[in-house]
Amino acid sequence: MPYTRPLRVALFTHSTQPIGGVVYALALAEALTDLGHDVTVHAPDSTGHGFFREVRCHVRLVPTPAATGSVADVHRTRIAAYIDFLERHAPEFDVYHAQDGISANALAVLVARGVIPSFLRTVHHLDDLNDAYLVACQDRSVVSAARCLCVSKLWQRKLMQTYGVDAAVVPSGVSAARFSADRSAEDEVWRARLDLGPGPVFLALGGVEPRKNTVKTLEAFLAVRAEFPHAQLLIAGGSSLLDHSAYREQFEQVLAGADEQTRRAVILAGTLPDGAMPSVFRLADALVFPSAKEGFGLAVLEAMACGTPVIAPAAPPFIEYLDRSDAILVDSQDAGAIAGAMAWVTDPAVYDHLRAAGLALSSRFSWDASAKAHLAHYRELHDPARAPVPVLS
Repeated sequence: MPYTRPLRVALFTHSTQPIGGVVYALALAEALTDLGHDVTVHAPDSTGHGFFREVRCHVRLVPTPAATGSVADVHRTRIAAYIDFLERHAPEFDVYHAQDGISANALAVLVARGVIPSFLRTVHHLDDLNDAYLVACQDRSVVSAARCLCVSKLWQRKLMQTYGVDAAVVPSGVSAARFSADRSAEDEVWRARLDLGPGPVFLALGGVEPRKNTVKTLEAFLAVRAEFPHAQLLIAGGSSLLDHSAYREQFEQVLAGADEQTRRAVILAGTLPDGAMPSVFRLADALVFPSAKEGFGLAVLEAMACGTPVIAPAAPPFIEYLDRSDAILVDSQDAGAIAGAMAWVTDPAVYDHLRAAGLALSSRFSWDASAKAHLAHYRELHDPARAPVPVLS
């Protein structure tokens, strides 16, 4: 008889900050909760402040020392904190699902010790690492999982090529209730707080880091300013466990070559409150997102749901769900191409077309559908008598 009762699901992530995988984990947790399942999200918490937003499900915060030392040291500390916490609290769940390498390494130890039976791992992307310990952690986080999931065909192929792991693709989603094109009074509040002028305003996300290709975005913006003297570049976000100080120096060197007015037009907003993001998307004339590496690019859907045109790489994973009628697709390593796209999106006809196309595309993605796809894998892993779940293609 099919196993149909609500599942007790433990989701694990590596941080309480608004980083892509954490954002994904919380949205998935709430969608599973809305389907009637008992979900608990776990995260290391070194501040005592909890998650960056309220979460509509159970939360278990793992007391963790403040992040100090090297990136490897931070990983060791968080993995050890997870293991100690979970062994002492003897968790009992039907499903253990790690969204990152830190929690997956802790769960791998618990499996080896017989504390839990198995775990799933969602691989959002693989990092290029030089430290031997971090490489070993990344490898173990994949090969120790009973099942790997990923959010795009790009990383499905990478996992097969790198590890021989046959991962399943599960869809991402976007919350239409939260990310909407409907203007609100909060939009003007944030316009004033961020000191945004007549524009055009170009939005970049993820702070200043190599994976987000921020230097190329800056170079493109400096070229655009020659044609649009009131243009502004708003760079939001930047929470990361990795050290991007060398890249930040490169960014600062490029910016230092601009005149004073242009330097003031580059707004480094840092991590903004979660509730501000719909307004920030709506205030932007375009999301400039020429990432060098992404698992899926969730911010693309969020921007589109807010009616904001998108400039994205003409490469996987973006071209798995975008074509040239949905977004302006560019060579992410060509600052001139990015600048051309930024100028082009200011054309009212182009803007209006991309706005409508983005609203239509984003409406096809939901966290409800994502949660249901996850549940198929959860139930098979928890109830092996069920027929195998096919890999999505």
